[in-house]
Amino acid sequence: MQQNKVIKPKRVSRERTEQKILLAAEDIFAQFGFQGASISSIAELTGLTKQNLLYYFPSKEVLYQKVLENILDLWLEKMALLVQRGDDPKTMISSYIRGKIEISRSHPNGSKVFANEIIHGAPRLKDYLTSHLLPQLEDDVALIRSWIAEGKMDPVDPYHLFFMIWASTQTYADFSSQIEIALDKPKLEAEDFERANEFLIKLIVKGLGIE
Repeated sequence: MQQNKVIKPKRVSRERTEQKILLAAEDIFAQFGFQGASISSIAELTGLTKQNLLYYFPSKEVLYQKVLENILDLWLEKMALLVQRGDDPKTMISSYIRGKIEISRSHPNGSKVFANEIIHGAPRLKDYLTSHLLPQLEDDVALIRSWIAEGKMDPVDPYHLFFMIWASTQTYADFSSQIEIALDKPKLEAEDFERANEFLIKLIVKGLGIE
C-alpha cells in the first residue's frame, strides 16, 4: 500500500505533463503542420525545455502520432452510435451529431491536425484507422441497416450518411475561420455550436424520414 501511495502521485504528475504537451502540440501542429512544427516551439509553448519534453516523447514523429491517435480515440468515443443515449433512431442520431459538434468545439486544433493528415493521404494513420475506425464504422452501418429494415427510417446508403455527418460537424473546427468571417465574429461561441446542432439534427433527421 505504501508503495502505491508513492507511485500514484508520480503517475498523475506524468499524465498531467503529457496532457499539457499534447495540447501544445495540437496547437503547433495545427498552425504549421508536421513539417513546419518543431519540438523547440512545442516545448516553449508548454513551458518545458526541449530535453525535458523529449523525456516524455522521444521524437517529433512519436508526439505527432500520439496527437493523431488521441483525437481519433476521442472521436471514436463519441462516434459509437451503438452507445448513444436513447432507444430510437431520432434520439441516437441526434446524440451522435451533438457528440461530434462538441469535439469540434472543444478540440478544434486536434481536428485540424487530423484533417491535414487525411488530406495528405493519412501516411501515419492508415493502420490506426483500419484497426480502430473501420470496426466501429461497420457496427454503426449495421445498426442503420437494421433501422431501415424495420421501417424506422428511409432507405439510404449508411456509409454516405456517416461521411456527411463527419464532414458537416468537423467543418466547425477545420474551417472555423471561414465561418467566423461569414458570421462577422472573432471566435465562434457556444450559441453558434448550439445553432449548428439544431440545424444539422433537423436537416438530417427530416432527410432520413424519421418521425
